[in-house]
Amino acid sequence: MLTAAGRILLRDGMRAVTFDRVATEAGASKTTLYRWWPSPGALAAEAYFARSLRVLELPDTGDVRADLISQLGAFVRWLKDEGAERPMSELVGAAQMDPELARAWSETYAQPRRELARERLRVAQRQGQLREDADLDIIVDQLWGACYHRLLVLKVPFDESIATRLVDHALYGSAPRGADHPEPATARQRPGSSPARPAETAS
Repeated sequence: MLTAAGRILLRDGMRAVTFDRVATEAGASKTTLYRWWPSPGALAAEAYFARSLRVLELPDTGDVRADLISQLGAFVRWLKDEGAERPMSELVGAAQMDPELARAWSETYAQPRRELARERLRVAQRQGQLREDADLDIIVDQLWGACYHRLLVLKVPFDESIATRLVDHALYGSAPRGADHPEPATARQRPGSSPARPAETAS
């Protein structure tokens, strides 16, 4: 049922995800759908999460900069090249008026994705690639929040080339380095990994 709902969502948009249509395409009973999901919107949100799970995995190669660029690039490709831009925009918009959909979106997608990113950043902290006092939630907001802002608020075009710039600004900041902003010590690296300086906040 989730596979059928995800297929319909990406192909035809959120409004096409109805219990009637999903039941028909999945060869399932509408009664089963009503038993598991409070609304078609909640079903669409969970289907989106299930469909994106494999695409949006966050790697751990030991190089936090490379891993963030890889994942953020995959996220932008998922939106722009793989058909998720329209349904994701529709889901977020509808969630503002539908409490059940908002809860489903938060619980099955947004919060799990956020925690996945936080855990990868915690690993980077333990490895010395980020400052111990780095605000991980702010880093997450800077990276993925910038994509949502451009897509949903500004409605301006962007592509996966934004990933490197976002990651470098989040990790390295934009303040000039000098007496008040000394160059941080180079983090310990695994052989073959590129250097990742600790995240800094601009003052």
